[in-house]
Amino acid sequence: MLATLSSLRIRNLALVEDLTWEPGAGLIAITGETGAGKSILIGALQLLLGERADKTLIRAGADACTVEAVFEVHDVSRLDPWLEECGAEPCGDGLLLLKRSLPVSGNSRQFINGSPTTLAVLKDLGDRLVDLHGPHDHQSLFSREAQTAVLDSFAGGGGLSKEYAAAHREVARLASELEALRESERDETRRREMLAHMVTEITDAGLRTGEEEELMARLRAASNSRRLMELGAQVLSVFGTDSDGGVNSSLATAVKAAREMARLDPGAENLRVAIDEVSEQMTGVERECRHYLEGIDGDPLTLSSLETRADLIQSLKRKYGANLEEVLERGEEARRELEMIENRAERLGELQKLLDAAREHAVRLAAKLSAVRTKAAPRLAKTVISELRDLGFLRAEFGVQLEMLAERRLSGAELADFSFAPNPGEPAKPLRAIASSGEISRVMLALKTVLAGEDGVPLLVFDEIDANVGGEVAVKVGKKMRALAASHQVLCITHLPQVAASAHRHFAVAKEFDGERTVTTVGELEQKARVAELARMLGGKDSESATAHARALLSGDD
Repeated sequence: MLATLSSLRIRNLALVEDLTWEPGAGLIAITGETGAGKSILIGALQLLLGERADKTLIRAGADACTVEAVFEVHDVSRLDPWLEECGAEPCGDGLLLLKRSLPVSGNSRQFINGSPTTLAVLKDLGDRLVDLHGPHDHQSLFSREAQTAVLDSFAGGGGLSKEYAAAHREVARLASELEALRESERDETRRREMLAHMVTEITDAGLRTGEEEELMARLRAASNSRRLMELGAQVLSVFGTDSDGGVNSSLATAVKAAREMARLDPGAENLRVAIDEVSEQMTGVERECRHYLEGIDGDPLTLSSLETRADLIQSLKRKYGANLEEVLERGEEARRELEMIENRAERLGELQKLLDAAREHAVRLAAKLSAVRTKAAPRLAKTVISELRDLGFLRAEFGVQLEMLAERRLSGAELADFSFAPNPGEPAKPLRAIASSGEISRVMLALKTVLAGEDGVPLLVFDEIDANVGGEVAVKVGKKMRALAASHQVLCITHLPQVAASAHRHFAVAKEFDGERTVTTVGELEQKARVAELARMLGGKDSESATAHARALLSGDD
């Protein structure tokens, strides 16, 4: 057994103000008058294990209701790795601590070992810990998928069933991806042509980063070449050495005179140096002007070429981006997309191979699963019939048929179909056609008993599934539940004294009025109180015969 519910604390839920319940191990019976609040314990468990919250159950006047539980974990190695994957703390000292708080306003909060968690994780954990069966939960047995899962569990094929389901999902995933790829291929002929044109146009342009600024500068110069040549000539007419009356011609006379002055009078040396510097600067101006004019291309063909290039760049920018960097990036994106489209045929081939292999794997697993089910079906039917005999169906028949499906499903290549004939001489009918809740409840109990060794869920909760049975059958139901308690912790809310008498511990739920408010209490019954409660359930609390019958039930004499 994975874990045992050690304690359950409920605060401000319905009529419960603050209740701590320690059920203990084995078969635990919970009884009480109709309306006493027995279902509150089940509701608290459901709330704690991630079921939908009903805020109307919050005790009047309270800001929130809280449910806390402590599970004693017998094998933490089976639970701790899963808890760590979910982001929760491991079980310290072998204890699993759960808490859920539901406020009047706002969302609920839930914790596992003190770590906040989600409702989905809490519900997943609840599925691992608790299997709850109420008066209507037997309807789950009407589902043929659920019946198939029962057969797999009985056959010990649960692992194979999960492996097949995973393979089936992989087939579906690959088939969906392949179809999407084929569909996109049909829709992308025009897209391919457009991308190819875009890539060719941008690639053939031979663009480079920063080219536009350089081109525009050259274009401006080429467009104004005639005027620039005229202005340059004017500059040279002032500074040129070959220009009569130019600055440099006049400076040459001044340089010659200053040098003669310095030769005749050393005091004129500074003047000579200054005039020489001016002359060198003016010569540099002339040289720079001539170099600039030499770089001007006044060829009309050059201007036309530059204008054509500028028009091409502007056209590409209008189509593909605000600047050359964006145009180049768009071209690269188009190239990658075009490459992906052109490689689609190769990808289609790869996917088809993967799909074929996945299908072959799923077919092999489905065949193995079918063989396991075919072998186990008659054994399950025979074992359930034996259990039903003990539950009062002395000549009932139970069958497990397998229907081959036209195509494989997530559950396999076939579905199980449970049939039941409670009375001799009647044809067996599908389980879903059974109208009597008493009959279906006993069938479910028989199945639970059969699956007890395979069922890994440690806590079984039966909420009045023993309705509509009585007498000797009720005694047998109690014995079956007690037998289940050898491998599970079993909580049973019951109105049957025969079932309650079979329990290892017996708790009674009652309503009490403290003078101001009504509260629900839960108390364990010792021998004398237990006899009185069983006598009440037998219909005669103060009857000596009912009391004697109750004592006989507890002693096992009835």
